[in-house]
Amino acid sequence: QYSPDNVAGADGDIDPTEITFPGCSCLTSSCVVHTCSCLCRGENYNSLCLQPTEKEEEYARPVFECNSMCQCGESCQNRVVQRGLQFRLEVFKTEKKGWGVRTLEFIAKGRFVCEYAGEVLGFNEARRRIQAQTSKASNYIIAVREHLHSGRIMETFVDPTYIGNVGRFLNHSCEPNLFMVPVRVDSMVPKLALFAATDISAGEELSYDYSGRFHNLPISNREQKSLEEDNRLRKPCYCGSRTCASFLPWDSSLFSTP
Repeated sequence: QYSPDNVAGADGDIDPTEITFPGCSCLTSSCVVHTCSCLCRGENYNSLCLQPTEKEEEYARPVFECNSMCQCGESCQNRVVQRGLQFRLEVFKTEKKGWGVRTLEFIAKGRFVCEYAGEVLGFNEARRRIQAQTSKASNYIIAVREHLHSGRIMETFVDPTYIGNVGRFLNHSCEPNLFMVPVRVDSMVPKLALFAATDISAGEELSYDYSGRFHNLPISNREQKSLEEDNRLRKPCYCGSRTCASFLPWDSSLFSTP
């Protein structure tokens, strides 16, 4: 079932459509930094392009867009991901990787391309679904972990297996042209937004790093150990890049018992 946006999963614990954020009181067509409460952490976009993280910053700044409670207009420059797909994309059959997605037009670096949308699940339901899969089944469940300055970790699980959008057809690459950023609009449930990491030509296949390492902090020793523990369970990677890791990334925490 096609859905451009996230929906509540089977466990119903999290409703991604719920509005819990207050809106800004900017009575302008487009909000500006320092006067808008949604932009108190700095500007998110410049001419529709995501602002890059400062080199000296260890963490990426959280992205909060203006929401349905805000006083500003629909043309506000802080409304990008919520507008949805703006480029013509095509799902196509690849040689070795099953389905893939390519763009039919040029995409500039920093532009929002598409969301990875589906059922938003709690940890227990995500683990139940993962453990019910066979080794040959395609796994679409993504686990996103955001590390907060306090040391807390926020987890989001999205499963577009049964309800989802075009993002479910994107392939992994060890040298991708997209990167994922959690973007919040109406609540703390993020939209998993994919942005162009570089200029992308018409006809190019779109891909991102399933592990989330691309555009993020380097791999930890704990992750490296789990990667090496059992390569027999892992699926081969056919991205063809010079730095290919030979296997698709996977998250062993959802396979383990509590």
